[in-house]
Formats: sequence, C-alpha cells, structure tokens
Amino acid sequence: MKRSHTTSSPNAGQHAHKKRKTSASVSVGLVQESSQITMSEGAGGGGEWIKVEKRKVKKAMKLEAKLDSTQPRFGYAVKEITRRRDAVGIDDIRDFILHIVADAPPPSWIHVQNPHAVQKVVVLLVPGLTSTVLSLPPLPTSATANPNLPLSIPLPSTSQTDAASAGPSSSAVCTEDAAAAFGGVPFVANTFSHALPTKAPGDATRMHSVLSEFFHGPVSNEEKKRRVLQRIASERATERNPLQYILSVEQMIENDYPIPSYMADVFEKRPGWVETPPPQPSSTDKSTQPKIYAIDCEMCITEDGKALARVCFIDNDTGKVVYDQLVKPPQPIIDYLTRFSGITADVLAPISTALLDVQKRILELLSVTPTPILLGHSLESDLNVLQLCHPRCIDTALLYDHPRGRPLKPGLAWLTKKWCGRTIQANGEGGHDPEEDARACLDLLKKKLENGPSFGTFKTDIESIFERMSRSPGRAGNDSIRSAVIDHGNPGTWHGAKATTPVACKTDEEVVQGVLEAIPNHQFIFGRLTTWQTRSGG
Repeated sequence: MKRSHTTSSPNAGQHAHKKRKTSASVSVGLVQESSQITMSEGAGGGGEWIKVEKRKVKKAMKLEAKLDSTQPRFGYAVKEITRRRDAVGIDDIRDFILHIVADAPPPSWIHVQNPHAVQKVVVLLVPGLTSTVLSLPPLPTSATANPNLPLSIPLPSTSQTDAASAGPSSSAVCTEDAAAAFGGVPFVANTFSHALPTKAPGDATRMHSVLSEFFHGPVSNEEKKRRVLQRIASERATERNPLQYILSVEQMIENDYPIPSYMADVFEKRPGWVETPPPQPSSTDKSTQPKIYAIDCEMCITEDGKALARVCFIDNDTGKVVYDQLVKPPQPIIDYLTRFSGITADVLAPISTALLDVQKRILELLSVTPTPILLGHSLESDLNVLQLCHPRCIDTALLYDHPRGRPLKPGLAWLTKKWCGRTIQANGEGGHDPEEDARACLDLLKKKLENGPSFGTFKTDIESIFERMSRSPGRAGNDSIRSAVIDHGNPGTWHGAKATTPVACKTDEEVVQGVLEAIPNHQFIFGRLTTWQTRSGG
C-alpha cells in the first residue's frame, strides 16, 4: 500500500505579507456575502487596503475538495482478509488489476475508491524479492495470529540509505540477509507502507507457473455463454481434422516443450540434440494428410539424470508398431525404475542400441512431407529424453481436462478409463507397457475427433487477460485498452502473444527502458526484472 505524504494547501501562503481585519465599522453583510477587506503592512509602515474576494476563496476550496474526492485511493479490507482461509493469491491480484483496467467486479480483499480515475497500470514482477530483503517481520506462527494480514514496511535508516546508494559490488552474489543489511530496497520502503503476504499458485506437491496464473483467468458468465454458442456452431461446421489439435508455440513453451529453432528462439539445443525439418504447407488432398505416430518412452535414472531406455512408435493409419526399441544409456544406471518401466538390468544387458541410433531412425520417420504429427501423453517428457525438437505435437494431457481444471493435467490411466471405458497400466510393480500407453493415446484422439473439441472438457473456460481487456471499453477516452508486455526472451511467442505490444529484452535495463517508453501509449504495462533472482541464486 502506497505511503501518504502530507502536502500544504494550495491556498496557504497566498500572500507574502500579513493581513489583519479592519475595524467593526466595515459592513458585516459585505464581508459575509461579497468580500473581506484587509490592510497590509508594508515595509515602510504604511498600509494598503486590499479587497479579497471571499467567493473566489470558497470556490477554490470547493474545487480542491472535489479534486481530492475524485483521486483514486486503496485500502486493505482487513476484516475480509482475516475471514479468508488462505492468503491473497496471484489470481486475486490479477482480478484486482482487471477491475481497475477492464470490467471485472470489485475485489473483496481491498477497497478501491474511484478506480476509473486510474489511467495507467504498471505491474512489475521481481522474482526473489522476499520478505527478508524488504526487512519485513517474520510471519506469525501463533495459532491465534493471522499470517495473511498486511505487514508494515519499515523505513530505511540513514545509514542503510547511504549504503544502498553506494551500490553493491557487481561481482558479488547477493544473499537475502546481505541485501537486507545492505539497505534492502529503499525505493519500496519509501514508497509503500505495507506489504501483503501472497500465496503462490500450486498444490501440495508442486508450484504452478506464476506467469500462467497471472495472465490467464476464468471468463465472465456473459463470455461463457457466447463461447458455448460459438462452440456449438463451430463443431457443426468443423471437419474432424487432427491438425486443429496441434499445440501452438505458446502452449509448447508454457508446458516446457523443446522448441525447434525455426519456430521460436527460446530453446537452446545442447550437444546431442536434433530437430526435424520445418513443416511444409498442408495439402487439402486427404490422401496427403500428415501421418500420426503415437509415441511412448520408458526411462531410467543414470548418473547424469533421466535417460531413454525404451521407445515405441505406432502408426495411426495401420495400428501397427513401426518402431519399438530398447536403448542402452551411455552413463551407468542408478535406478531402472522397474516399477514404472518394467525394465531390469537383465533386459538391457544384451542391448547395444544408443540414443544416436534411435534419433536417426526417428528422423527417417518424421522427415517426410507432409510433416507427421507426434501424439503422446505429457509428450514433452518423451521429447526431452529423446533430445528431439518437433513442430507438430498433440498432447492428450492438454487435449482433455482435469476434473479440477487447469493447470492440473489428467493422468493417462484415468482418461482411458473415463472416456474409453478400459483399464491400462494394471501390471502393478511389473511396470507400464509403452505400446499399451501409445494405443491409449490413439484411442483418446479418435474419441476427440469423433465427438468434437468439447468432448472430454469440463467447461472451465480460461482466457488471456488481454482477451478480457480487448472486450472492455478503454478509460480516459480511449477506444480500446492498449497493453504492453516487456520481458526477457521473446514474450510475443509466450505470455505476451495477445498483448498489443510485446517487447523482447535481454537485460533488466532494457526492460525498464521499455516500460518507460510504453507508458505514454498503453493503459496496462507488465515488466519482469530478473537480475536480483539471478544474482541471489534464486
């Protein structure tokens, strides 16, 4: 919450000389209704009569009060925060911003006066800026205390401010404690009075993407109705074409897929990695439609991490296995993961096939025209262990919904039982059969093609905040809301794909400059600063 600063009234000190009221002989009615007569005392002791229009003074005071009453103000709703079971989340912050910028309803955890007076919103994400760095008190651990309430940010001492202005050594690796002792972040301490504990997205086992949670949210009820009608009309007219289910670059990046270099410059191929050729334009002739290969890999753990132990390819057209190969990892195996893979030391003992041999065979299958489609469940795991980049991927973990909605992903065994009515992966400690898993993916794709895009979804409609903003009228006379995302890498192929202006940066200095340049012509600006996270080892 922003600190308040006391300012003097614009009417204070209006005259450079003293005033004193005249004698009682002056008409009272004149003073009350029209003016006040005063006499100034000059340097020479002589006096001058001055007439001050009281109506003008009152008018100026009213104007000042009116302007003050229309200024935006923010205040935490402490009672509401106390009643919450969890701390304020990233989704709450997203909806708060959409309330100010677009048409979202007002949040309950924060009071906003005159949100329409806010003409620009700048959001800065600074990973690694922890409570320790900001010199905040520790969260209470008492059963009677509430850990979700706002915390007061202490003002920096003079010595801390001087130390911070001197700047840390550029070569030093900062720690939280060192940064706090060094002066923390004086700008934050001097600008904001309170910090609010915020809950990261995720569940008991893993943290989900903060960027994904912030940039995507549920659609409004009106938009949901519109989408249902659009979906019905679309499914009636849409040909059952698997190409419509190929992952976009944005989806691939968000789900940690290795990206071919010709699609986006966001993935650095390490030695040993290969990529398939760029796809050629698809033909409308059904006889030349791309082949679909369902794929599943089994892995083991070596001294260098996960490694390929078996790979299976099945042709969708024929239903036949076109490639099924055990693979010998180059490094010593620590864990065969037999309970998942079914592979043991005896199984791999006679095998001499290496990853390079597998890549060569896979490139033969995929380097044809039209470019084949790879189908799998959580396919990014298979591609990473194959050290393979491919542009056309369909992922059944994204093709179907988890019952609780995204970003959770459904399991393959659950999907197959739910939508295909059969049981897989029932071997217990004997491990999975990659052929069985690959065939399950084929069956799930066929079900989707037969029943349409909405089959297997739970109507948890999600949209980008930029889509939400695009439907809302702009503030301050703007016809539409212009948005900018300034970030490291290439945000135009990821979370900033639907923003008005995505700006790619390489350094925090470029991000700051990009934000400053975007402010005059945009109503919403997002920037991410990563230097602190990098230097602190976060």
